[in-house]
Amino acid sequence: MNEFILPLEKMVEAFRRLPGVGRKSAERMAFGILGMSEAETKDFLYAISNGKESIRPCACCGNISETDLCPICADESRDKKTVCVVEDSKAVLTFEKIKEFKGVYHVLGGVINPRNGIGPDDINIASLIDRIQKDGVSEVMIATNATVEGEATAMYISRVIKPTGVKITRLAYGIPVGADLEYADKLTLLRAIEGRREF
Repeated sequence: MNEFILPLEKMVEAFRRLPGVGRKSAERMAFGILGMSEAETKDFLYAISNGKESIRPCACCGNISETDLCPICADESRDKKTVCVVEDSKAVLTFEKIKEFKGVYHVLGGVINPRNGIGPDDINIASLIDRIQKDGVSEVMIATNATVEGEATAMYISRVIKPTGVKITRLAYGIPVGADLEYADKLTLLRAIEGRREF
């Protein structure tokens, strides 16, 4: 016998489709919705449907935006010659929180992953090449995640861009502050050595 009535079970399953949401979290969310007033529920549903309808990719960089150009691409004070290549819009938000990077972004919308049938043509690489040539980009900083797929994507982009003569840099990865060296994995330690700088 099912623990929940069918409509509640469907709510739980809907929440489980979200990344990183397990059964327990989905149950809490579903019961949270049930505990809302009618007005709160309508506001919640409106926020989701309006967001889904209103948010679209920036025509220039692929970041999320309400307009054709995202606020970063539309900002004339940003350094358009330095482009940071990231996997998704969440990475843009992470960079923007530190308020140190003054360049612009290029959102790939994923990584190359042959096991899942995702090749270079399935992510936003061709538009990056066009952008480099059209905008006179001087540096491309690749900031994909330090995963097998992220590294493969970074290497592919580097190989494709190299003939343009643009400076290509890779985000340095290494040992986090407060961590012990004995717990660092091989790739993290290798990245820390490669990303070392003069002290």
